[in-house]
Amino acid sequence: MNDVAIELKGLRKAFGATEIIRGANLRVERGERLALIGPNGAGKSTLFNLMSGFLQPTSGEILLNGEAVGGLAPDRIHHRGVARSFQISSVFHNLSVFENLRVALLWSCGHRYAFWRRLSTLHNVNERAEEMLERIGLARQRHVQAGLLTYADQRALEIGLTVIGGKDVILLDEPTAGMSRAESDAAVDMILRVTEGKTLIMVEHDMSVVFGLADRIAVLVYGEVIACDVPQSIRKNERVRDAYLGDHAEKAIA
Repeated sequence: MNDVAIELKGLRKAFGATEIIRGANLRVERGERLALIGPNGAGKSTLFNLMSGFLQPTSGEILLNGEAVGGLAPDRIHHRGVARSFQISSVFHNLSVFENLRVALLWSCGHRYAFWRRLSTLHNVNERAEEMLERIGLARQRHVQAGLLTYADQRALEIGLTVIGGKDVILLDEPTAGMSRAESDAAVDMILRVTEGKTLIMVEHDMSVVFGLADRIAVLVYGEVIACDVPQSIRKNERVRDAYLGDHAEKAIA
């Protein structure tokens, strides 16, 4: 069995004459938690969009469990086992927290026209939604409209929406952006809990979150992965410090 969940081989993406991803190579092991860091404009969001099918590569390969998926549409990549969140919260603001989770689960499982059926009869779906409410810490807000949640709770709900479909590879795009330190700490605990046993790849700027979650850290600079290693080695890597971390990050990663 292939132990590599996602592999990028010589991946390139150009917009006209401007090349954003320039021969990126990366291997993410099954069950690993990997953080993708780098300066603004390094291509992190572009790389996420390539892995999830929202952009098509100019050249190179994207392998999911050893099979090429580069160029496939987002829904086909999703149904092969990849789920992702976005930088901007994408919950259904007019639905309750529970209804959000149930809709996400129905879509992920292929119940495209479930509105023709009585949702109360879908016992397995309801049970899984209830379980996710507990895991993301929103059981007490199950009947609250998602748009009325605090920002941190909306982000927690979005992570629940991403994970609930049971996909093996989870892509989280800046999951703690805009949170206070206490909210970020709580989010780290929740992410560890809901992604246990899954392959997690996340883009994150908060170094305390990165070092609290990641088994390995990949550093993207000008569209190239310049280093990928365990946190202790990244912390000491002079090339990474020169290109990204710098002295300003000393306290965050000490």
